[in-house]
Amino acid sequence: MIKQLILVLTLTLGQTVLAQTSPELNSAEILLGIKKLNTVGSVLYVAAHPDDENTRLLGYLAKEKNFRTGYLSLTRGDGGQNLIGKEQGEALGLIRTQELLAARRTDGAEQFFTRANDFGFSKNPEETFTIWNKDSILADVVLAIRRFKPDVIICRFPTTGEGGHGHHTASAILAMEAFDLAADPTKFPEQLKEVQVWQAKRIFWNTFNFGGTNTTSEDQIKLDAGTYNPLLGLNYGEVAANSRSMHKSQGFGSAKQRGENIEYFKFLKGEAASKDLFEGVNASWKRLPVTTDLESLIANCISTFNPQHPELSLPALETIYSKLQQLDDKDPNVRYWKNLKLAACQDLIIQCAGLWMESTISDYSAVPGNEISISTQIIARNTGNVKLKSVTFIGQTDKITNLPLTVNKLETIDQKEVLPKTTGYSAPYWLVEPHTVGMYTVKNQALIGKPENNAAKSVVYHLSIDGIDFNVERGLVFKSTDPVKGEVYRPFEILPPATITISDQVFVFNAIAPKEVSFVVKANQPNVKGTVKINVPSGWKIELKNPEINLEKKGSEQIVKAILTPDKTGKDGILRASVSIDGNDYTKSITRIEYDHIPYQFILSDAEAKIVFLDLKKTKNKIAYIPGAGDNVVACLTQIGYDVTLLTDELLAKEDLSVYSSIVTGVRAYNTNDRMPIYYDKLMAYVHQGGNLIVQYNTNNRIAPMETKIGPFPFTISRDRVTDDNAKVEFTDPKHPVLNTPNVITQKDFEGWVQERGIYFATEMDSHYETVFSMQDPNEKPSKGSLIIAKHGKGNFVYTGLVFFRELPAGIPGAYRLFVNLLSLPPNK
Repeated sequence: MIKQLILVLTLTLGQTVLAQTSPELNSAEILLGIKKLNTVGSVLYVAAHPDDENTRLLGYLAKEKNFRTGYLSLTRGDGGQNLIGKEQGEALGLIRTQELLAARRTDGAEQFFTRANDFGFSKNPEETFTIWNKDSILADVVLAIRRFKPDVIICRFPTTGEGGHGHHTASAILAMEAFDLAADPTKFPEQLKEVQVWQAKRIFWNTFNFGGTNTTSEDQIKLDAGTYNPLLGLNYGEVAANSRSMHKSQGFGSAKQRGENIEYFKFLKGEAASKDLFEGVNASWKRLPVTTDLESLIANCISTFNPQHPELSLPALETIYSKLQQLDDKDPNVRYWKNLKLAACQDLIIQCAGLWMESTISDYSAVPGNEISISTQIIARNTGNVKLKSVTFIGQTDKITNLPLTVNKLETIDQKEVLPKTTGYSAPYWLVEPHTVGMYTVKNQALIGKPENNAAKSVVYHLSIDGIDFNVERGLVFKSTDPVKGEVYRPFEILPPATITISDQVFVFNAIAPKEVSFVVKANQPNVKGTVKINVPSGWKIELKNPEINLEKKGSEQIVKAILTPDKTGKDGILRASVSIDGNDYTKSITRIEYDHIPYQFILSDAEAKIVFLDLKKTKNKIAYIPGAGDNVVACLTQIGYDVTLLTDELLAKEDLSVYSSIVTGVRAYNTNDRMPIYYDKLMAYVHQGGNLIVQYNTNNRIAPMETKIGPFPFTISRDRVTDDNAKVEFTDPKHPVLNTPNVITQKDFEGWVQERGIYFATEMDSHYETVFSMQDPNEKPSKGSLIIAKHGKGNFVYTGLVFFRELPAGIPGAYRLFVNLLSLPPNK
C-alpha cells in the first residue's frame, strides 16, 4: 500500500481528554466512530452557562444523527453557587469547566467558550451588556461559528426573555447577530487570517416546558430525542442523565428518562424549514466539490465490521484514509472536512490495531531548567504489523527505534530530558492576565474559545501501520496507584522553583493591635534557599520573624510568620509576598482544586491579600456555625476575634447550645443537610431561651425544594433577589437594634459590595417578622425580604438572603459591621 503523507494528530479545538491519558474504545464505540465518518455536517448549540445545555439533544445529534456537535457556553459559570465546596469565582469556573468537559465526554459533543465572565445573576440583557463588552463577546461567537462551520445553530433561550436570566437572553441575542455577521467579511476581518466567513443555513430556538413556563407549540418542528441506541445500550434520555449528572457543583444529578421524548424547535432566521432541522442540508460527501467514492467505502466498512475482530477493518480504514489524503483541499470547506475526518480515521485505525500509548513522568511537577524522567510505553494488541519508527520527546529529542511491535508485548522506552529555562508555567490560559468583572483577557486569537490548555508537554510517537505513517501525540501525565481509587492520573505541571501562599485572602483588623500572619513557602525543586519579602501599604508595619528559607527536598514546606500592625493612618490596601531565590523574585501563590469527578486543577496567582481596617465594635464572642454547602464565613468571623465552634451532627445532637450567644447556619444548610429537620425543635428551644439563630440563604425551587420548617413562624423562600450590587438600600426601621447596636449602620456600609446585594429573599412572612431593609433592582418593585427578624421567647431568629458569603471574604467593611450586629442582637425581656 502506498505510504501516505504524515498526519500529526493533535487536540483539535474543543476535543477533551481526561488528564491526556491514552483513549481505549470498545468495538461498539469504534463502530459508532466509523458511522460518523460518513456524516459531513455540523450543528452548534448556544447558551450562557455550564448546565444550560440540552444534554439529551446534544447526545442525539452527536451519536444518533452523527453530526459534529458543539456546545458554545458563553461563560464558565464563575458566578454560580457551589454545592460541593467553598470555591467561588475563578476557582468555581475552573471546576465547572471540567464538569462541562466530563459531560461532553459522555454525550459526544465538543465544548467551546467565549471570554465572557459569569459575574452573577443578571435580570435582563441590558444589564448584562453593561458589564460584558458586547462587541468582544459578539466577536467570540462569530469566531466560533467561522471555526466550527455549523449547518444549523440552535439557541437554548429566546431573545424575548422567557429564559429568565439576563445572560440567557443575551446568549440568544448574540447568536442571532452572529448568524449574519459570521458571513460578512467586513465584520471582525482580523479573524480571517485564521478562518473563513461562514453562513449557517438557519438558526432555531430549542423551546422548553419547565419551571412553569411552556414555550413549546405543536406547529413547531419536532423530533423524538428519546431514541434507543443498541450500540450504546442506552436511549438518549439515559445518556442525558449521565451527562447532566456531571454538573455536581450545581447539584444537577439527574434521573434517567426512558421512552419517547419530544424536542421542539422554533425557526428564527435563515432558510425556512417546516419539518426537519436539517432540511436542505446535504450531510453526505456529495456536499463537497470533489469526486470520490468515500461514501460507499465507508458504508462497506460499516457493513463488514466484526466486533470480535476490529483489526479486520484495518484495510478498509486505510483505504479510506488514503482517499481522504488524496482530496484536493484548495477549497476551504473541503480542507475543513478533510482534516477532521483524517484525524478521526487515524484514531479509528489506532483503535482497531489495539494500540495503546502512554508517556508518564516520574513526578507530577517540574521547574524550568530541571531534568525530567519520562517513561514511554506502547503495545499493539490486535495486530503485529505495526512499527514504532521513532519517538520525539517534548519537542526536543528524536529517538530512532525502528521497533516492530509484537502482538500483546508491552514495550518501554525511558528517556531523560531537560526542560528549557524559558518554559512558561502551567496555568489556565484565561487566568494568566488580569481580567475585568465582565471579561477575561485573552490576547492570542488561537486560544479564544478553547475549553482548556493543551498538555504542558507532549511525546509524539512516529508509527507505521501496514506501511502507512502516522504521528500520534500523547500529553505527559503523572500516574500513581491509590490503595482505594486504583490508578490515578494527574496532568504534568510546570511550576516556579517555589510558591508562597498567604494564610488568608483578606486580613481584617478591628483594632490597632498586632496580628500574626503566616506564609507557606513550598519548594518545587530540591535545595531551595532564599528570603521571603513582604510589601505592605503605608500606615502598616510588618515584622518578619524568620524570613530566610532553606528547603532541601522537593515538596517540603516552611512556614514564615510575621506580625502585621496598623496605625491610625493605615488605609485599606494590598499585601504582596514574594520569595527571592538566586536574585530572582518569585511571586506566585498556588490554589489546588481536588475532586474525584474531575482531573486535578490548580491556579497560579499573584501572592496577594487584602488588608482592611474596620471601625468595628463587638459584643459577645462565643458563637457556633452549622456548615452548609460550603463557604468561608467561619474564617472571616475568626479573623475579627470570634471563638467559633463548628457544630457537626454529633455536636448538634449532644451539645448544650446555651453556651453560644449566636448560632449561624452556612449557605444552603437546609438544602444540603437532611438532618436539619431533626434539630428544628432543639434550635427553636435555643432561640426561645435567649439565643440568636441566623440562617443564611437557602434555595427553594424544583431542584432544591424547601420542605422543612426553618423559623419559629411561617415564611416562604422566594427566588427574589437584587443583582445590582450598587442598588440603593432603604432603612425601613432605622431605630431597630440591628442598625444601631453595637455599630451604627449607614448607607456607607453598603458601598463596595460585590456580585449582588442578596438572593433568595423571604416572602409571605408571618406578622411576627420584622423587616429593616427595602431594596430593588431598576424598574422593579421594592422587596423587604433580604433580612427578616422575629422575636421568639427571649431570643431572635434571623433569615437573610444578603450575600454575606461573598462580602465577608471580599473584605467589605459594611458587611462585617452588619453581620456583627446580627450576632449581637439583644435578648428580649
